[in-house]
Amino acid sequence: MSHTPHELSAEFPDKVAAISRLKQADAHFARLADRYHAVNREIHRIEAEIAPASDETAETLKKERLHLLDQIAALLSKAA
Repeated sequence: MSHTPHELSAEFPDKVAAISRLKQADAHFARLADRYHAVNREIHRIEAEIAPASDETAETLKKERLHLLDQIAALLSKAA
């Protein structure tokens, strides 16, 4: 299995325990993390040319990933 860039554990290496804890305790956080994971995997598949997509679709997904990352970062900050 290849390494997928931008995984949450890579984005927040110092918050791995908090991410795991919040996934268990906070349904909203878990949904955000799951969606982030799905979007990130799709972007990786597009960039690796495994899945075809238009440039517009790829950009839309990248913007969604950034928005999700901002929300996740805010929740991690509150949890600290």
